Amino acid sequence: MGKFSKAGKREMPELNTSSLPDLVFAFLFFIMMVTTIREVTPKVQYSQLPNATELSKLEEKSLVTFIYVGKPVQSYQAKYGSKPCIQLNDQITQDPSQVYTYVKTEEGKIRDERRKLMTVSIKGDKDLNMKVISDVKEQLRKANALNVNYSARQSKTDAK
Repeated sequence: MGKFSKAGKREMPELNTSSLPDLVFAFLFFIMMVTTIREVTPKVQYSQLPNATELSKLEEKSLVTFIYVGKPVQSYQAKYGSKPCIQLNDQITQDPSQVYTYVKTEEGKIRDERRKLMTVSIKGDKDLNMKVISDVKEQLRKANALNVNYSARQSKTDAK
């Protein structure tokens, strides 16, 4: 019979980590695909957008600045009441003059050659008093933000 020799100790083979970067990249890609990021949490109600017959989609969303106008949501009604408010990013106000500062700040974030392409989109509830919208438009004129878009829904009679 043969004799088994235990003279030399065997070393543990090294762990092959060549596929580790691929696994990390695949995991990162999966997380990026399933995660949704909401930039602004709605603090005003604008769920009933007005109906319109002539609609067009905004081309470059990175150049769009949103202004939300409506009654405060339930959690903010204790502070602001039920009067219409203006939401600028995460701030809520009843003073339309703050729109000017907001638009100028957002305009400053865009490169000079693209500033003229900036669009301000107003999302307002259809039951809203038009005076608030007029005050917002006046402040947009002062800020020289002349590309204004009104968010609306497709009219059900024209939808095909």
